[in-house]
Amino acid sequence: MSAKLNLSIIFSKSFMPKLTQISFLFPPGQTHGDSVNQTEGQVTLSEEAFLTMNCTFSTSWSPSLFWYVQYLGEGPKLLLKALTNKAKGSNKGFEATLDSSSKSFHLKKGSVEMSDSAVYYCAMSDTVIGTAGGAGCKL
Repeated sequence: MSAKLNLSIIFSKSFMPKLTQISFLFPPGQTHGDSVNQTEGQVTLSEEAFLTMNCTFSTSWSPSLFWYVQYLGEGPKLLLKALTNKAKGSNKGFEATLDSSSKSFHLKKGSVEMSDSAVYYCAMSDTVIGTAGGAGCKL
């Protein structure tokens, strides 16, 4: 019988404004009454436990949704994304499906590991339709 180790997963909303500034900018003068809400605070789980991180959003347009992960001593990295309704993102055992009807993009993992200890951020952006002058945003 193996001993179960605890891991902590920390959730934060503080990254969203920084993400908006460096990755996605709305046209000048345009504002949206949009928001992203996710599980907050520190969550402690045993290894091999099932994990669900809630992410809901409020918007009147068709957004793209992203989950970022930030390991201790590192910068945030893209974990997964969904660009259209019902699109499913998956990476490293994590998965999330964008559901526009319930306005959710919940992150799930069937069996967490110690290496999953990190800060997780849910973020959204309007869909990128094209680029100006060939410049693009690479995540």
